Amino acid sequence: MGKEIERKFLVKDDTWRVGAKGTLYRQGYLSTAPERTVRIRTAGDQGVLTVKGRSEGATRAEFEYSIPDAEAREMLDTLCLKPLIEKTRHCIEWAGLVWDVDEFHGDNAGLILAEVELTWDLQKVDLPPWAGQEVTGDRRYYNANLIENPFFAWDEASPERA
Repeated sequence: MGKEIERKFLVKDDTWRVGAKGTLYRQGYLSTAPERTVRIRTAGDQGVLTVKGRSEGATRAEFEYSIPDAEAREMLDTLCLKPLIEKTRHCIEWAGLVWDVDEFHGDNAGLILAEVELTWDLQKVDLPPWAGQEVTGDRRYYNANLIENPFFAWDEASPERA
């Protein structure tokens, strides 16, 4: 069985941008049920179908399959829940791990999250200086939930918006 172990953090400043190169991601969901999400994604000219199970802490089942880019784009445009998630993903190496820093666009503009995939649950992680508050397990930050409750609609006084 495929498994994803991932921790997620808010980004507290722009120092991560030095030397970062990004790829535009568009993604949409066919299912956002808590027990399973089914996502279609394009990253550059690559299409991917992903099925994820319910999160238990930082771990959940995950299965990913490459699909033709044209089919992924058609599903995004015709089958996926709206609005789509659009973001630029920057991959940054830090202390032997690859961090994905996602800079969201559209209804989620202003939100920047960093996530790191781990090999095992209790793996030690040296945080980069730009990693802020950990939000692993906070459902508001799940991409599937950002469709129903986009960042622009969050309370302006909340700490996440500061």
